[in-house]
Amino acid sequence: MPFVVAGCGLDEWARNGGKVGPNYIPARVAVAENWLDYQDPRLRSEEAELGRWWSAFGDPVLDSLIDEAFQQNLSLRVAGERIAESRARRGIAVGNLFPQQQEIAGSATANKASTEAANGGTEQWFRNTEVGFNVAWELDLWGRFRRAIEAADADLEASVANFDDVLVVLLADVAANYVQYRTFQERIAVARRNVQIQEASYQLANDKFKAGNATERDAQQARQILEQTRASIPPLEAGQRQASNALCVLLGIPPVDLTERLAGEGTIPSAPPEVAVGIPADLLRRRPDVRRLERQTAAQSALIGVAKADLYPRLSLLGSIGVRAEDFGDLFDTPGSLSGFVGPSVQWDVFNYGRIGSNVQAQEARFRQFVYSYQEAVLRAGREAEDAAVSFLKSQERARYLAESVAAASRTVEITQDQYKDGAIDFTPVFLFEETLAEQQDELTLARGQIALSLVDLYRALGGGWEMRLQGQAGVSASRPPATRPSATVPAATTAPADTMQ
Repeated sequence: MPFVVAGCGLDEWARNGGKVGPNYIPARVAVAENWLDYQDPRLRSEEAELGRWWSAFGDPVLDSLIDEAFQQNLSLRVAGERIAESRARRGIAVGNLFPQQQEIAGSATANKASTEAANGGTEQWFRNTEVGFNVAWELDLWGRFRRAIEAADADLEASVANFDDVLVVLLADVAANYVQYRTFQERIAVARRNVQIQEASYQLANDKFKAGNATERDAQQARQILEQTRASIPPLEAGQRQASNALCVLLGIPPVDLTERLAGEGTIPSAPPEVAVGIPADLLRRRPDVRRLERQTAAQSALIGVAKADLYPRLSLLGSIGVRAEDFGDLFDTPGSLSGFVGPSVQWDVFNYGRIGSNVQAQEARFRQFVYSYQEAVLRAGREAEDAAVSFLKSQERARYLAESVAAASRTVEITQDQYKDGAIDFTPVFLFEETLAEQQDELTLARGQIALSLVDLYRALGGGWEMRLQGQAGVSASRPPATRPSATVPAATTAPADTMQ
């Protein structure tokens, strides 16, 4: 029967290459076989090229904003420093494989002994000088230090995935705020065009009222719709300013007027009618937040082994060599002044199994928490991609219908204006149809903006854009890399685990 301590046998130690604790295998996750709208020709199941997805809009201004945000965004720099921290912590973990204590120590003291103490010496005053080299090396018999390195490796990879996740969100936020800026800009332009139309209608109604050819109600209705349209402009201007301010923060600069930088009047970025989205299983590889949780789960699995190693005795090799003498001049009079020792040391916390066992259970419970969080992240990633995909498809349909509605409303306004000029009707139909036209044109502009926003959300949900980190390292996408450019390799998640521990 193998030697067993608290349910953990030496057979596990031998099976795992001289390490106690479980060997990590990624957890099984539930991934759909196809997208819900996979039969829609606008969603292509071919592998998506998402490295620079924003270029699909064909907007040079957006391209320049993306590049600047990559260079200057402060949240991205924080994420880069987290990589530097994780890399340093890995160095600490690796260093523990070697002698943990290596020090040169020396002292020169003047001492007085008590003559009143038991067996007190006759010599009250004496000096002591010594210099030595001390070493202590705890051997990694149970894999405690190697498991700690495994955890540090996984933490480093998780920090790289976190950088990628921040980058994905940053690029999508820049694009989304740019789309919102252009949408507000176009809505303001639409409102101002309607103000011009309604000013002409008010002038006509007021002239007819003064000439006695219309009632005052016509003039007041015309003025009402005119002032209502004018009142809609200030909130739109505020929204445009707020989108500009958000862009400034993403670019790592104080809020400034970006009108000149954004090339003045522009149009809403035009989204392509179809997009390649791959298959749902690609999310495990592409989504940095999913990869981060998978790596954090791996790190926690290794920490179980670190905790289990405390159940076993620790074997250390101790040694010290030096010289010691009362007078400094005699310090190097060897071999007489030479002193030292060497030998093994054993430490075994035999009466602490309750605390150690509870710590192992706590680490295992924390591991299961990470497993569930990882599995939930996969489900959430699928939902976000599906939500963005259906929004992209349905926004296109809505914009198409609204365009037809606006065309009909414009023609209706023209007809009613002609009828009012001819005196065939009063101003009420003109009032109603001009109001409808203004609302429909604003709705159409919002719908066109929503198409672009939905596509941005879809690219975000697919985990697009983190490859810019790799391009930045190679000096491809920008004139200079970010200040905290990471260099660790990004791990690829797998979809073929059997169990989470073995």
